[in-house]
Amino acid sequence: MAIALSVNLNKVALLRNSRGGSNPSPRVAALACLDAGASGITLHWRQDNRHAREADVRDLRALCGERGVEFNLEGDLREELIALACEIRVDQCTLVPVTPGEITSDHGFSLPREAAAIMPTIARLNDRGIRTSIFMDANPAGIEEAAKTGARRIEIYTGPYAEAQGTPDAEKEFIRVRDTARAAADRGMGINAGHDLDLRNLPRLARGVPEINEASIGHAIIADALYLGLPETIRRYVAACRGEGVEAPTTH
Repeated sequence: MAIALSVNLNKVALLRNSRGGSNPSPRVAALACLDAGASGITLHWRQDNRHAREADVRDLRALCGERGVEFNLEGDLREELIALACEIRVDQCTLVPVTPGEITSDHGFSLPREAAAIMPTIARLNDRGIRTSIFMDANPAGIEEAAKTGARRIEIYTGPYAEAQGTPDAEKEFIRVRDTARAAADRGMGINAGHDLDLRNLPRLARGVPEINEASIGHAIIADALYLGLPETIRRYVAACRGEGVEAPTTH
């Protein structure tokens, strides 16, 4: 079974915000992604509104509902985000730890230390019928604690796997992702993956870790779209999610 591709459109919103106005439009980009074969849309709504804003979340959640595809809202535990997720009934809410001043997410929750902080939010979302997922590092030993939180899925932080490509650590990082996914599946949890996945490193995960249900990819898709165009980029990523080797654009 292929990995479902959820396209994170934060970078489109970031580009729009850098100039003001409404161009480029996350909504138009979402339609192009879905028409080209993406399975769903992701937004990470940060408190500083530097890319996705509340209006984007509402707009794209409604669009995904109209198209019958999944909308995944990522973010921290702050009340305004969780309340919005419950109000508009997102399909999936992925809880992500946030460090003040960070450029992008670079680590998962520390469990069991942070379990008490996230469990009430997970229960609240579960009660609303929203699938819950928690962002965590690739660590098979941590799955037991992740399952205890009540989350339905984990999202494996794949930054170290991506960074290790072409180095002596590549196989070790692949095995960590694979074994974490297997451990989660053994506990009946779903598995998502995200961070720095691209056309070069995604096919091996699709072939070697069939437990992965979904991949959330943003930065690499928008970067590749500068060279290939957005529809063609999505088509190539959908193929990569099936484990197919696809040509990646030359970027340097």
